[in-house]
Amino acid sequence: MLCLSLLVLVVDNTVLNLAIPALMRDLGATNGDIQWIIDAYVLVFAGLLLTSGSLSDRYGRRRFLIIGLVVFGGASALATLAVEPWHLIAARALMGVGGSILMPSTLSILITVFDEDERRKAIAGWSAVAMLGVIAGPTLGGFLLEHYWWGSVFLINVPVAVVAVIAAVLLMPETRGPARRIDPLGVLLSTSGMAALVYVVISGPHAGWTTPGSLAAMAVAVLALGGFVVWETRAEHPMLPLELFRDRDFSGSSFSIVLISFGSGALLLMLTQYLQFVLGYSPLEAGVALVPYAVAGAVFNAVGAGLGQKVSNRLLIVTGLTVMGAGFLVLSFVGPVDGYGTMITALIVMGVGGGLAGPSAYATLMGAVPPERAGVGSALNDTVQQVGMALSVAVLGSVLAGVYAGGMPPDAPEAARSSIAGALALADPALAEAARGSFVSALSFGSWVGTASCVAAALVAGLVLRRTIRPTAEPPDRIGDPERPTQAPV
Repeated sequence: MLCLSLLVLVVDNTVLNLAIPALMRDLGATNGDIQWIIDAYVLVFAGLLLTSGSLSDRYGRRRFLIIGLVVFGGASALATLAVEPWHLIAARALMGVGGSILMPSTLSILITVFDEDERRKAIAGWSAVAMLGVIAGPTLGGFLLEHYWWGSVFLINVPVAVVAVIAAVLLMPETRGPARRIDPLGVLLSTSGMAALVYVVISGPHAGWTTPGSLAAMAVAVLALGGFVVWETRAEHPMLPLELFRDRDFSGSSFSIVLISFGSGALLLMLTQYLQFVLGYSPLEAGVALVPYAVAGAVFNAVGAGLGQKVSNRLLIVTGLTVMGAGFLVLSFVGPVDGYGTMITALIVMGVGGGLAGPSAYATLMGAVPPERAGVGSALNDTVQQVGMALSVAVLGSVLAGVYAGGMPPDAPEAARSSIAGALALADPALAEAARGSFVSALSFGSWVGTASCVAAALVAGLVLRRTIRPTAEPPDRIGDPERPTQAPV
């Protein structure tokens, strides 16, 4: 059931990019509209994560999971009825509300319901489903867009959400932390600060970092997040226990996740474009071509979960991150003509590394969180990933776009210099060849950034994480008791 909930979020985030041409054609969406259709979800999702995680600890994680599924599924159904771009932007923002309520509950329930012996296997399955969703999204989305209208990519969320809600009601025990007062000022400061931060990261590269809107958002982010930190250190009932960052396992795994998200976020988004625009694959063929990556990740998630019973978390995380770095290094040698073999070899190596590191990284991070704070701990994990991903797409994405534009002929039309899709649309063979070469150069540069990020993350993990595994507490007899928190290693 938790995997179904996660799958609906991951698939939705991966299929939307494929629907952009249809949205521009059928809804008359401009480039600015498309940007907001994508960013409205991210902005609301990231802004509300910490608040949702904290409230789920107080009022019940299963309850918030169900609420999130209902909101997300309902907003997905509303999205199919859009006849104007702003309708879809509003629906996507509402989907972000549902996703922010839903996402922290998936990992927090997993951590509190499963004991230590089962937890690694559960996390491995949870991670494997996330990777499966990354591949299933483009494959399923490509099939739907080839046979149906653009709304079908949103409609698929509805039956999955319905099944997940029924399973949660029938099969899942309720868990929550001990009752504590709500921290309204903390909620206000964290929500406004995170939303402003993500807004700056999203809009800065396009609108300009020194425009009045960007500067105002920067000021709100600094003041609100700074005020949040000060308030949380003094509040009698803080929403986020900042002492978590004093724990080496929590801070080390968090910073490693940020580095990996930054290094890989924009680059992996380029791969579907590489398959379609450079190698000429259809959306469906591009999705199928990435299946070996998902298989490698799923298999080695299970291997990593098994090794975690015998080997320290730190060793597995450092080893996995190093292997991932080697995968990015292989990807830097991809070519414009016969590059699929190199690309899929690199992705398989990344899948192996991610599978080895993933279960131990999540287990380490969440093992440092007190069980009564599992919801906010899970939300903080999701938040650092979202911030790292947003920074990658905005900052690294802009750098890669600059590398691409710099490799194009000086006299190339602006449409060709702005994107490979624009270059191919001009139907000029010489310009198309130049665009493919420039795109591959940008992909290679991004791969070196990914390699450096993995090496940096491995160094952080090796230097900061504890050498030994935390002691395991005995699982409680009443794991589903709503009036007492589930025990976990701390």
